[in-house]
This record gives sequence, structure tokens and C-alpha cells, in this order.
Amino acid sequence: MNELFWPLWLSIRVSLVATAIVALVGSLIAYLFARRRFPGKDMLETLFILPMVLPPTVIGFILLSLLSKNGPLGKWLFQLFHIEFVFNWLGAVVASSVVAFPLMYQNAVAAFSGVDKKLELAARTLGKSPWTVFWTVTLPLAWPTLLAGIVLSFARALGEFGATLMLAGYIPGKTDTLTLAIYFAVANGENDRALIYALIVFAFGLTVMYWFLAFSRRRVLRYRLGDGAGAPDDRAP
Repeated sequence: MNELFWPLWLSIRVSLVATAIVALVGSLIAYLFARRRFPGKDMLETLFILPMVLPPTVIGFILLSLLSKNGPLGKWLFQLFHIEFVFNWLGAVVASSVVAFPLMYQNAVAAFSGVDKKLELAARTLGKSPWTVFWTVTLPLAWPTLLAGIVLSFARALGEFGATLMLAGYIPGKTDTLTLAIYFAVANGENDRALIYALIVFAFGLTVMYWFLAFSRRRVLRYRLGDGAGAPDDRAP
């Protein structure tokens, strides 16, 4: 692959994998947390959204301490599965997943909390199993807001820098995502290359946020007009 476009390809691959992880894990956890109360729930939710306020370098340092070959989790994973995260594109996936998780989690909680439980109960009274109710009633109603979380998570993963640099490092042709490539291109005086990468990230971010705002306005308008059962309220897109 052309050296110029390698960071773009790597960033897309990392972001897609990270988004798939947070979409699955975040949705499952959010569904459980939106429907149940239990001791320690508030503390766990605080930990889930903490990456939104922690500096990326702090997140990266924590991940490095946990996932390096000498770290408690990294040592175990390497011995059993020979998986390495440091100086590896998998490290970029982990870093991107962690920083994108809060966006997916918050949107997923809003999505499942906004589903009209009367509709789920009606399906249960017709003899449908909880699994069938989830797939045929809950998920379709929650899907628009889940989709917003997925798109925002992808955009956040694509723009991840600090935690990725700490954990995956910068190795050209191996771990040089777009944001890392921009930084080191400027450091090496390759401003034209940095400009190309920056324009790509800017264009993508502009497109995502424009879509997200338009999507949010349409959802709020539909709710106010009473169109669509179970539409979320104004507190979330």
C-alpha cells in the first residue's frame, strides 16, 4: 500500500475494530444498567465514563501499566495467548476502545431507558420470550440512538492520539495512525503531508458532527410531534 495512505487505512481498521467492540460491550452493559439497580452501580458507571475527563496520557499510562509484558494483565495474556499490545496495532485498538466507550455507553443507556416498557410488556403477554422481545421490540426502538452512539464512537476512535501514543507507540508502517502521523510529520518538517492528514480528519469530523446534529434535531422534532413510540426525550440524541 502507498506509504502516504497507510495511516488512513490503519486508522480506519483500528476505528472499525474499536467501534465494534464498544458497540457490543457498551450496548450489553448499558442494557443491564438501564434496567437494574444494584449496590455499587453508581461507582461502576463513574468508572465507565471516567475516560471522558481523564487526560489521554493518563489513560495511556494506566493501559501501559496493565497491558505491558510486565503488567498484571499483559503478562497473563502473553503467556496464555501470546498477545502483545505494546508497540502493536492492537494497542491502538485498546486505547481507542477505552476512550470511545463512554460515548457509546451513555447513548446506549439513553436508548434503552427511552424504550416504552408498556410495549415490551405487551409483547410478553402475547407469549414472546425475553430474547424475542429484545430483538423484535426493544432493539428496533432503541436502534436510532444506538446508531448515534456508534457513529460518535467511531469518530472518537479515529481521532484518538495520546493514549495510543503511550500504548502502541509510533512505528511507521505498523502503528502510525492518522493522528500520530500528523504529529510526527510536523515534527519532521513534513507540513504538506501533515496538512493532507489533517484535512482528512477535519472533513470526516465535520461530516460526522453535521450528521449527528441533524439527526438529533429530527429525533427531537419527531418526539414533540408524537411520531414514533418510545422515541427518546430531549436529554439525549
